Order: sequence, then structure tokens, then C-alpha cells
Amino acid sequence: MSDPAKTRRHAERVRELVASLVREIKDPRLGMVTITDARITGDLREATVYYTVLGDPAEQAATQAALESAKGMLRTRVGHALGLRHSPSLAFVLDNVLDHAKEIDELLAAGKQYAGDPDPYKADEDEEDEDAERVGAREDQG
Repeated sequence: MSDPAKTRRHAERVRELVASLVREIKDPRLGMVTITDARITGDLREATVYYTVLGDPAEQAATQAALESAKGMLRTRVGHALGLRHSPSLAFVLDNVLDHAKEIDELLAAGKQYAGDPDPYKADEDEEDEDAERVGAREDQG
């Protein structure tokens, strides 16, 4: 086992390297990819790279296939850049963070109402009516 701080540094470095190297992949199946995170095991042998892809499930599947086919090149380049004895194997996992955020928003908004008036801003006509009522009430009192 290695130091947890060292493991975090290597994971961050793997994320940065893969993010920069993905731009060099010339596969037409590769979509708009964003590398969101990377995790590496304590023995620095296996790295999991999380990514997001814009598009429908078909585009996501195509991007997954493109990343799998470029895995060897990416592993070689990452291994050389890290300078480790063994290059970590790479596993790519689709990060559905946008879907999870949307689901949480829907759960929070389900059956909820805003506190207070539905329209907290009064129209100009309402203010004129209230001013006239106040003036009329003052005349009645005085």
C-alpha cells in the first residue's frame, strides 16, 4: 500500500493526462467527452477514469467503444508520464452526474409549492386601487 496522499496525487495526474490525451484520439466515434474524475488503487496498478458525454445513448455507446479501442495508447502514454514501474490499467466508466442531478431536482420539486404569494410583485393597477382606498378611508375618518 502506498501513501493516500500519493495515491490522490497520482489519480489527479491520471485525470489530467487522460483529459489532455483524449483530444489526440482521431476516432470518429468519439463524442464530446469530459473527463470528470479518476481513481487509482492503493498499489497504483488499476485506474478508473470517469467521463461524461453529450448526446443520446447511441453516442455514449460509440464514445465508450472509441475509448476502449484507444485504451492501449492511453495506458502507454499515462504510464510514461507517471514514471511508475508498472503502467496502471485503465477502466472507463460513464459518469451520469447530469442524470443524477436532474433526478434529484425532480424529487425535490415533486409536490412542493413556493411559500408566500404566487405573484409577490403587485401590478401598478393594484397599487392605484390601494392608494384610492387609503385616501377614501382618511376622508371618512377626518
